[in-house]
Amino acid sequence: MEFKQFTLDNGLRLIIHQDTSTPIVAFNILYDVGARDENEDLTGFAHLFEHLMFGGSKNIPQFDTPLQAVGGQNNAFTSNDMTNYYITLPKQNIDTAFWLESDRMLDLAFTPKSLEVQRSVVIEEFKQRYLNQPYGDVWLLLRPLAYKKHPYKWATIGKDIKHIEDARMEDVKAFFKRHYNPENAILVIAGDVNVDEMLTKTNHWFGDIKNEDKYIRNLPQEPQQTEARFLEVERDVPQSAIYKTWHICDKKDPDFYAYDLATDILSRGNSSRLYQTLVKEKELFTEINAYHMGSTDNGLFVISGKVKNTVDLKEADDAIVNCIEELKNERIPANELIKVKNKVESTDAFSHISVLNKAMKLAFAALLGDINLVNTENELYAKVTADDIQRVVQKSLIPTNCSTLYYKAKNN
Repeated sequence: MEFKQFTLDNGLRLIIHQDTSTPIVAFNILYDVGARDENEDLTGFAHLFEHLMFGGSKNIPQFDTPLQAVGGQNNAFTSNDMTNYYITLPKQNIDTAFWLESDRMLDLAFTPKSLEVQRSVVIEEFKQRYLNQPYGDVWLLLRPLAYKKHPYKWATIGKDIKHIEDARMEDVKAFFKRHYNPENAILVIAGDVNVDEMLTKTNHWFGDIKNEDKYIRNLPQEPQQTEARFLEVERDVPQSAIYKTWHICDKKDPDFYAYDLATDILSRGNSSRLYQTLVKEKELFTEINAYHMGSTDNGLFVISGKVKNTVDLKEADDAIVNCIEELKNERIPANELIKVKNKVESTDAFSHISVLNKAMKLAFAALLGDINLVNTENELYAKVTADDIQRVVQKSLIPTNCSTLYYKAKNN
C-alpha cells in the first residue's frame, strides 16, 4: 500500500493514500487518547467525548445533517488506547469532511444541553450493554482482576457510572484541550484524491488550529503477576462461562505475532484445537474462543467459553489447561501453522478491498510508530516459527500469570 506522509507546523500528522479504483474517499481522524489516559476518579471521559464530538461544534450546530446532504456517512469508536472518527463520502464533496472535522477540532459547542444529552446517552449505554445484558459486566470484573496498577484496569465505558453522572463542564473542557488538538491527531485521507491538493486543503482547514495543553503520557506500569487470581460470581444468565487471562507483551513487541498465531491455532475456525477437543469431542463447551486484546501497552491473552449446563466448571477449566499444556509441550505440525498463516494473509488481502479499512490500518500503524507495518506485517507473521509460538506460550501461559473468572448461571 503506497502512501505519503506529512506533518503540519502545528504537529498534525497527515497520511494520504491514493486509490483510483473508487470514487469514495475515507477521511479518518485518530486521536491518541483512550480510557488509559483518564483520571481514575474521572473515568469514561474518552468514550463520553466520542459522543460529545457529534453534539455540534462552535460554528456547526449539527454534524450529521450537512454530511448526509452530500452523500456522506460517519461513525466513531473508542478503545482503551485511542479514539477514531471516520467519514466516507463522494470524492467531489471532500471539502465537507474538511469543514466538519476541522471545526470540531477547533472548538466544540460545549453547551449544557449537549453535555446533558450525551451524558444521558452514555449512562443509558452503560446500563444496557454492561449492567442489564447477559455477560455484560464480564470485563468490569476481569479488568480489575487482571490489572492492579495500569489504567487498563477499567473498561472504556468507565470504572463507575457515577463518574459520568457527576462530570462537570470544566472537567469536560479540560479533557478536550488536553487531548483533542492537532499534535495529538493523525489524519488519513484515502481514495481517488490528488496528494498535493489534499496537503493544501489540510493546511487551509487545519493549519491555524493551535495546541492548548501538551499532554505527556506517564502511566503506571503493571507489575509482573506472580500468583494465580480467581473470582467466582453468580448471575442470571442462560449458562455458565469461564474466562481466563494471561499477561503478554504489547502490540509493538516482536513476540506479538507469535501470540496472535497461538490464538488462531487454539480457536480460529471449526478445525481449531479448542473447538475440536472441547466442543466437538468432549462436549464440554457450546462455544469457546482464544484471542488477545491487541493493546498498545502490555495486553492480555484470553480464553473464554460457555460451558454446557451439565458440566462442572472445574472440569471444563482443567480441560482448557490441558489444551494449553499440549500447545506448550508438543511441536506444532507444519501444516497447522501454514493454515493459520494463510488465514492471516487472506484476511489482510480482503481488508484492502475497503478504502475505509485501508485508512484505518494506516492510522493504527502510525499510532504504533511504524506506518509501513501496513506493508510488512504479513512478512512478520510469515517469519514466526513453531518454536517461537512454543516459546511464548511456555513463558506466559503459566498458572502464576493467570486470572480466572467463573461466571456461574444461577439455575446451574
